Amino acid sequence: MAEPQLSVRSAKARDLAHRLARRENRSIADIVERALESYEIREAGREPATAFYTRLVSGCGADVDLEDVIRKGRQVHKGPDL
Repeated sequence: MAEPQLSVRSAKARDLAHRLARRENRSIADIVERALESYEIREAGREPATAFYTRLVSGCGADVDLEDVIRKGRQVHKGPDL
């Protein structure tokens, strides 16, 4: 029975996988598997961005004007004492 194959349509991803496989002296499949496992471990337990922003908006209920906040917090510096 033939091995399952993963099709990647990104030329950049393909080139990177080939380059890493040559440098690490590993198969492309091994490189892709290790990268995906690393990604899964790193991202596990994190809230998706859409859910985070939805929760943030419902909790705050108002947009914040960052320019206004920065402007109000600015203070004039007198300069160095000579």
